[in-house]
Parts: sequence; structure tokens; C-alpha cells
Amino acid sequence: MQNVPQSAASPSSATNGETQLLSRRFFVLAAPAILTTACTTVGTGSYGTITEGRVTLPAMDTSGVNPRWLRQTVAYSGGEAVGTVVVRPSERHLYLITGRGTAIRYGVGVGRQGALWHGRAVIGRKGSWPNWTPTANMIRYDPRNARYAGGMPGGINNPLGARALYLYRGNRDTMYRLHGTNVPSSIGTAVSSGCIRLFNHDIIDLHDRVRIGTPVVVLAG
Repeated sequence: MQNVPQSAASPSSATNGETQLLSRRFFVLAAPAILTTACTTVGTGSYGTITEGRVTLPAMDTSGVNPRWLRQTVAYSGGEAVGTVVVRPSERHLYLITGRGTAIRYGVGVGRQGALWHGRAVIGRKGSWPNWTPTANMIRYDPRNARYAGGMPGGINNPLGARALYLYRGNRDTMYRLHGTNVPSSIGTAVSSGCIRLFNHDIIDLHDRVRIGTPVVVLAG
């Protein structure tokens, strides 16, 4: 099942203080960055087994994965503020700006043709092993989703994967997410209905690095 825009039925609501940050933490982003080729791939240990309560995320075999989709630190030039998340769908990459001239780059899966959302937002909520509830459009697109109309509990088989970062404009949920996936082979492709998906290990890493109010920009191309 393909990942698509999600309903707001997920755990981990923002605190009152976090909600107030939404209007203060939105930055005006500059022109697209200029990237250089220098990069450092993270160690394979970063994709090891992770156990969280009753859920165990198995180690990821990276031997058959194109290195360009693996998390790595890259040289990055641009005007975005440190801490900004930038998604470049045409590259199938997400960048977390970590300093002057550096970023962590993650491989992503993006929306299929005609379904790709783009624009500016902030992270309004963060969810760990979130529930998934299909919207009416999702059910129309794939009637099999109707069996989860009451919600699908979080877990390994959940389309949202290990984490979800909920994109807001002002105080409103856009219904689009940065999230994990139960189909790791989809990273590097354009098959979702608009959301941006990452390897489960990578969305856990990104989730732990960002906070409520982090600015996000998804470019049009």
C-alpha cells in the first residue's frame, strides 16, 4: 500500500508552548541551494536493530541499496537557516541544514506525477510509531483502505513507519507528512500520493534532530 496524505489521527500532540512556536518559527527561505559533491556516508551501524517497547525495527541490509539513498553528511551552500528541512523532489533527497556549508542528506520517496505537494510549512507535531487513518480520498483511490477507516495501530506494517512529522501552515494541519515507510524499496521513487517518505532508520534520526516549529520547504521540482 502506498503512503499518502494522512489524517490528523495520530499520537503525540504538541504542547501549548510548541503550538505557539508555529507562528514564530516560520522562516522565509532563500533560493535553492548549490550543492557540491563532497559527502560522507554514515556507518552501517546507523542502520542496526532498534527496539522500542514492544516494537523491534530489524537491522537494514544496506549492501543492496544505492549509496545515494543512504543518510550522509554533504557540503551544502545556500541561504536557508540552520535547522531548516529542504526537500528536493527531483533529486529524491531531503536536506537538514546543520551548519554553515553542511547538511545531512536523506534519500526519500516522493509523490507520483500529479500528486506531489510542494510549499512551505513547519513541523507542527511529531509522532512515534503513529496510527494511520486513511482519508476519504485514499479510500476512493484504493477501496481496500476502507478496512482501516477506524485507524491502523502503529507498528512495522503501518504505512507511516516508525515516525511521522506533521506539516502545518499557521496552526492548521496540511494533511501532509514526512514519515517512515513499510516499503523501503520505494525510497528513490515517485509513488506516494504526496507525502515524503524515508527509511524507518532515517526518519527516526530526523525526528530526533528536529523540533516543533522547524521550518520545512518542499520545492516544486
